[in-house]
Amino acid sequence: MYSVLSRAVTLLATAACLVLAAVAYADTTPAKPKDAREALADAGYQFSLVYIGEGLANITGGMRTGAIYTGRVDLGTTIDLEKVAGWTGASFHANMFQIHGDGLSRSYIGNLMLVSGVEALPATRLYEFWVEQKLLGGKLAVRVGQQASDIEFIDSSYDDIFVNSALGWPGHAGINLPSGGPSPPLSVMGIRVKAELTDRLTAYFALFNGDSAPPGPEDPQIKNPHGLLFRVSDPPWWIAQLKYKVQLGESRLPGTITGGGWYHMKSFPDQRFSADGLSLADPNSNGETAWRRRNPGVFMVYEQLLMRASPGSDKGIAFFMRASMSPSDRNLVSAYIDGGFLFTGFSTQRPNDRFGIAATYARISDRARALDRDTQILTGTPYPVRDYEAILEITYQHEVRPGFLLQPVVQYIAHPGGGAADPNDPTQTRRIKDGVMVGVRTTITY
Repeated sequence: MYSVLSRAVTLLATAACLVLAAVAYADTTPAKPKDAREALADAGYQFSLVYIGEGLANITGGMRTGAIYTGRVDLGTTIDLEKVAGWTGASFHANMFQIHGDGLSRSYIGNLMLVSGVEALPATRLYEFWVEQKLLGGKLAVRVGQQASDIEFIDSSYDDIFVNSALGWPGHAGINLPSGGPSPPLSVMGIRVKAELTDRLTAYFALFNGDSAPPGPEDPQIKNPHGLLFRVSDPPWWIAQLKYKVQLGESRLPGTITGGGWYHMKSFPDQRFSADGLSLADPNSNGETAWRRRNPGVFMVYEQLLMRASPGSDKGIAFFMRASMSPSDRNLVSAYIDGGFLFTGFSTQRPNDRFGIAATYARISDRARALDRDTQILTGTPYPVRDYEAILEITYQHEVRPGFLLQPVVQYIAHPGGGAADPNDPTQTRRIKDGVMVGVRTTITY
């Protein structure tokens, strides 16, 4: 335990030194580059640079204890094509990732919902590359190109503080969809339409290529290592939602209710049966998985400001909840729910600090559970029957100075892998133990 904590402290100290060096350099940078940047923005060229660095440690449970450092550089640009080329209502956006370091979930814990949304295989990768056209005075927007779905779909404005990947792009979609769906670190080609139907009601619809990587057993991030495949021929995936603005009580506290669904045109493997109708755990089966055509899903999101930090402020105590479901026979996770609270604006000395607490729950489908029971019966061993994976996260985001955030985080991971067998157990009869992750995220924005 001491060696794990020592390594974690070393990694965190190294990360902190790098961050402080960057801040010190920023303090000595003359004002002229900032003026040039503002001039470029006025001309229609905007640039962004964000670095996220994380020192994370699994201090107990999981597959093994240990600590890692991981980081991601996000370099992006948005160009106002009306200012630059006279194309009315159009804009262009592109950004790329440079990802480095290890992943705590894949190397130490073994959970389905990664402890960090930054975790990915090391790579330098193009992420988004799209053009958007706004029409009808901005009430209709059409976006075409390589893009992600996690910013607008099944999203809450109160979940961006959290570190766990499922509290960004929900675990239900990230686990069940091919290559995890259009979300970091892989986006896909597609068309997105956003229409403001009324002052309160907004409709979203998107048609995406159904997979960011070619078929095959390798990790999708290996099959599409640089984000340059621009695939358009896979069975498509569409998603649609309606978002309605609400106001709570006499104080008219803002909130939104979102409902929608998605539908994937690909065939998905059955979670229990082979092509000849026998269990995949049965030695008499042909071993070829049965395939189920198509895959639907439904979801809802509710977010609400519960109390203002001060009159007229958009800060205070906020709540969000998301839930989704899909058929049991073709999905590892058939039901999912998450939710949490965000506290902001309660300190005059630290007005931009934020505190959050949230939890996720992913239910392993009945069909996948049945396969585990088949394995128990046919092998005569107490093979674990998967049931669920749940995560509790507590985090505090401190603004050290504008553009520099320091964020300690703690996560409790219950039933990693849904309660899967520990790969280090030769008998395959013991579950992966519950894990506890502690760490610090640093974010530098320029």
